[in-house]
Amino acid sequence: MHWGEEIAVRGARVHNLKNVDVDIPLRGLVGLTGVSGSGKSSLALGVLYAEGSRRYLEALSTYTRRRLSQAARADVDAVDGVPAAIALHQRPAVPGVRSTFGTATELLNSLRLMYSRLGAHLCPSGHRVAATIEIAATAQLTCPVDGERFAVPGAEDFAFNSDGACETCGGTGESRQIDQRTLVPDESLSISDGAVAAWGSFGAGLLPQVVAQMGVRTDVPFRELTSAERETIFRGAETKRTVIVTSKKGNAFELNAAYRNANRVVQDALDNAQSEKTVARLDRFVRVATCPACGGSRLNARARSVLLNDVPLDVLSSWSLSETTDFVRSLVVPAELATMAAQIAAAFTPTAEHLLGLGLGYLSLDRASRTLSTGELQRVQLARTLRSSATGLLYVLDEPSVGLHPSNIDALIDVVRRLVATGNSVVLVDHDVRVLRHADWLVEIGPGAGSHGGEIVAAGTVSALEASPASLIGGFLSGAEPVVIRPRVPASETFAHGRIRLETSPYFTLKSLDASFPLRRLTAVTGVSGSGKTTLVLDSLAAALLGDSPAHVRDLDAGGIERTVVVDAAPIGRNVRSTVATYSGILDDLRRAYGAASPELTAADFSYNTGSLRCPQCEGTGQISLDVQFLPDVDIPCPLCGGSRYSPAADAITVDGLTIPQALALTIDEARRVFPRLRKVQARLRTLDEIGLGYLMLGEATPALSGGEAQRLKLVADLEKPQSNTLFIFDEPSVGLHPADIRVLLGVLDRLIDSGATVIVIEHDLDLIANADHVIDLGPGAGDAGGQIVAATTPPGLAGVAASITGRYLKS
Repeated sequence: MHWGEEIAVRGARVHNLKNVDVDIPLRGLVGLTGVSGSGKSSLALGVLYAEGSRRYLEALSTYTRRRLSQAARADVDAVDGVPAAIALHQRPAVPGVRSTFGTATELLNSLRLMYSRLGAHLCPSGHRVAATIEIAATAQLTCPVDGERFAVPGAEDFAFNSDGACETCGGTGESRQIDQRTLVPDESLSISDGAVAAWGSFGAGLLPQVVAQMGVRTDVPFRELTSAERETIFRGAETKRTVIVTSKKGNAFELNAAYRNANRVVQDALDNAQSEKTVARLDRFVRVATCPACGGSRLNARARSVLLNDVPLDVLSSWSLSETTDFVRSLVVPAELATMAAQIAAAFTPTAEHLLGLGLGYLSLDRASRTLSTGELQRVQLARTLRSSATGLLYVLDEPSVGLHPSNIDALIDVVRRLVATGNSVVLVDHDVRVLRHADWLVEIGPGAGSHGGEIVAAGTVSALEASPASLIGGFLSGAEPVVIRPRVPASETFAHGRIRLETSPYFTLKSLDASFPLRRLTAVTGVSGSGKTTLVLDSLAAALLGDSPAHVRDLDAGGIERTVVVDAAPIGRNVRSTVATYSGILDDLRRAYGAASPELTAADFSYNTGSLRCPQCEGTGQISLDVQFLPDVDIPCPLCGGSRYSPAADAITVDGLTIPQALALTIDEARRVFPRLRKVQARLRTLDEIGLGYLMLGEATPALSGGEAQRLKLVADLEKPQSNTLFIFDEPSVGLHPADIRVLLGVLDRLIDSGATVIVIEHDLDLIANADHVIDLGPGAGDAGGQIVAATTPPGLAGVAASITGRYLKS
C-alpha cells in the first residue's frame, strides 16, 4: 500500500451521509462496513464511483459522451485524487434469454474462432475436410475427394445470436408451445362463466357470444360439451358471426365479429407481445420445451457439423468449464497450424483460469445466464475485469461475497489482491468478516441506519477497529462477539413435531435424494455453489408444495403443511412509485385517516399515484428528469412539491398535527411516536420496527432497499398472524446484512417459528447456519460432483463431518 496517496472526500451529502469528510488510501484494499442502511453504498457508489466514472467520461469527446450512460454529479463539496472508476454492483442486471455463461464470459468467442480456423469442415458434397494452412490464408478449403473449393464458415457462423442460429428456435434453444391443459383449467365452468381462460383477455371478450352463434353451448359445464364442440373451441376455423353488443351507455347495436379459436388467441398474443407484462400474462398458457431441431444447443446444422478433435461445438458447450479448459489445453492440430492454435488458446485460457479459480468450473458454456445465481453472476463480472491488464483504476465492489460459499471467499480475495498487485485500488463494501479481515484499511459508517447513520464511526487497520470501543464490527472481527445467539433444539428433539419428506429422481445436478425437513424448526440448506441447493429447495420442494408437480419429484409427504411462502431477495417494485408506505399498506390506512379529516375529500384523493392531490408537475413521483443533451439526464426533486409527491393543496389537511407529505417524510420509529390514535397504523409500524426496519422512511422507494431489507419488508403482513401449518422458504436471507443485522433476522425467524411456522433457509452465511436447529448439507462438490446429501444433522454435528466443505469452515 502506498501511504500518502489517497482520495480526499470532503462534505459528502449523498442520501443519508452527513457532510462526511474521509480519506480513502489508494493502491490497496479498503473495506467499507457498517449496518444495513448506514450509508456504505452511498459513499462507495454514490460518491467514489460516481465521481471517478464521471471525470473519466468528461475527458472523452462530446460526441462519444452522448452515446454513454453517465453518472450525475455527486452531492459533495470536493473529491480530490479519485482515479477512473469501475463498479461491480451487488445485483447484476438480469441477463436476457440469449445470454449464456459462454457469451457472458466471452469464452465462446475464442471457441467459435477455433472451430472456424482449426475445425474439420464438410464440403458441399458432404466430405469431411481437415483444416489446413489454406484456411488461414484464404478462408477457403479444397475438397481432396472431388476438388470442390468452398468457403469455410467464419466465427459468426458459429454464433447462435448471429448467422449460426437454429432456424427453428431463432437461437434461443427453446420452443414455446401452447399447453392445451391451460386453455380450459376448470371444466366445471361453462363458457359463459369463463371456462376458456384465454377468452377472458387479449381483446377476446366477444368470443363466447360468437361461438354460441356457431352452435356451441355456452351455458353448460365445459366437461359436458361434445367432441365436435370442443374441436370448434380449440381448433375451429376463422369465420364471422353477427352479435349484439351493448355500450356502456346501454345502447345496443349489431357487430360482425370474427371468430378466433382458443389456440389462435394465445398464439396471436404471443406473436404480438411487446412488453414484459404481456409476456408474463401469457406464461400460464405456454409450455417451454427444448427445441426439437437443435436439441437446445441453439446452433443450426451447419455449425453443428464442424468437428474439432472429433467434437462438435454444441457438445463441447455442454461440457463443464473444467472439461472444456482441459480440451483446449490438449488440442491436437497440424504443425503448420500450431502457432495459430496457440494464439487462439491464449485468448481463452486466462479468463477460463480466473473462472476456475473463482469456483465456477462446474458450469457449462451453454448454461443460460438467467439461471445463474447472483453470486455466480458477480464472479463472471469479476473474471471479466481481470481480463484487462489495466493499472491505476479504482474498482468499487458492492458486496462481492453475496452468494459465495465460504470456500469461494479465498478465491475472491486472491482476485482482489491480483487487482491491487497490478497497481489498482479496490474499495470493497462488505459484511463478511473473513473478507474484511484481509483489508489494508477499514472505514466503518454508522453508528445506526438511515437518519441514525451517515457518519464515520471508525477508520484504520483491522487491529485498530478490533480495539475501538466505537466500532460495531470490531467485536465480530476479533471474535469477541458470540456466534450462537439462539437456543438450538437438541438433536433428539429435531423432528418432535413431524417432518416434510421429499423423494426425488435425478434432476440437473441432483442425484436421487430422500430428504426430511423438521416441522416448526429452522433448517439451513447448505453446500458449495452449484451443489444443488436451489434445485432441491425451490425447484423440487417448493414447486411440489405449490402444486406445480415437477416430474422429478417421486414422492412428497407435506407433513400437514397447507401454505408455502417463498421469500427471495429480489427488489420490491420496479420504480420510485413503490415505497415502504405503499408496500406495507400503511399509506392505505393513512389515506383513510386524512380523508376522514376533510369534509370535501376522500381517501382516494390522497393517493400520490391517481388522487386529486398528487403533484401535477411530477405526477406523484417526487422528481423530474431533465434532458441536458450532451450531459446525462439529471433527476432532481420536483420544484413544485419539493419531492413530497403532493400538490400544495395537501398541506391544508392535518392528522395529529402533520400533513400527509410530512408523514411520509418520517422514519418508521418517528411515526410510531406521532400517530398514537391510528391503531392499525401503529400495529404495522411496531412490526416494522421490531424486525429492524425502524430507520426506513415511510416514503422511501423500495427498489433501493438491500436484499435483506426487502425480504423482511415482504414478511410484515405474515408476522401479524398465526402461522401454523405454514412453510417459509428464504433464499439467502443474509444478503446485504451486517453480522448485527443477522441477529435481528434470527429474531424474525424465531417469531415465525413461535407462531407455528416451519422455516427453511438456503444459506452460505456461517453465523446463520450456526444458529439453525438442523442443517442439510449438499455436495460434496459442485455440478456432477455434487447433488448428494453429505450430512443432515445439527450445526455441531456438521462441523464433525470430514466430507463436508461447509462443516470444515463451520468448525473453524
